[in-house]
Amino acid sequence: MSRNARLAMFGLAGAGAAVMFVVAVIAMPHFGATHHPYRDAALPAAVRHATANVVSSVNFDLRAFDTLGEETILLASVIGVAVLLRPAEDETERQPLGRGRTLELTRLMGYVFLPVTVMIGFITVAHGALTPGGGFQGGVVLGTGIHLLYVAGSYRALERVRPERALEGGEALGAGAFACFGVAGAFAAAAFLGNLLPLGTFGDLFSSGSVLLLSTAVGVEVASGVIVLLAQFLRQALQVREETQE
Repeated sequence: MSRNARLAMFGLAGAGAAVMFVVAVIAMPHFGATHHPYRDAALPAAVRHATANVVSSVNFDLRAFDTLGEETILLASVIGVAVLLRPAEDETERQPLGRGRTLELTRLMGYVFLPVTVMIGFITVAHGALTPGGGFQGGVVLGTGIHLLYVAGSYRALERVRPERALEGGEALGAGAFACFGVAGAFAAAAFLGNLLPLGTFGDLFSSGSVLLLSTAVGVEVASGVIVLLAQFLRQALQVREETQE
């Protein structure tokens, strides 16, 4: 496709997006107004679904299909980064250099906060239907938390605790489980991503029906994806060298 054709397509798409954006902004309730139809629909839906965290109710109930799309985008992004950063023909992968100079206080705080951060990540995922958090937020905390080992100056220890092959499978497993829950919901509740489990009691850990399952699947996918993603960047920065480079 020629450059002029690409520009023409971009212009048409951009003009259409601009028109829809302007129409959406004009149709929004005025600041301070009392009429909020989305709020009025989301809050009762969360209460009916026994989901104390309304944001999780929106993400995994009202617009769960959109969340599946976001999961797929993250999965495709990690795959794309892995493909782009693989060693080229004129590059080779070597063992990283030994530990550099790290402040003792930095090393201490890294090791101290590692288990705390991982625990917070698990809690954030598990309690996503009750308190602010969920699979996305907890997955990011888990995925970045283990990199405190690298901050503490121990890249090889980081390599030992992040089995990339298993994490690649974990990312696919999390995204696939989310889609499978959706198909199961279509059979059980006559709607894709419909509820599969008893709703339980509002405010209890095992309430909110399928929201807990979907949040956990997202947590597995996001945590695994973030770790694999950062692994590619760290490998490119620390291990991949041009063959002529000394």
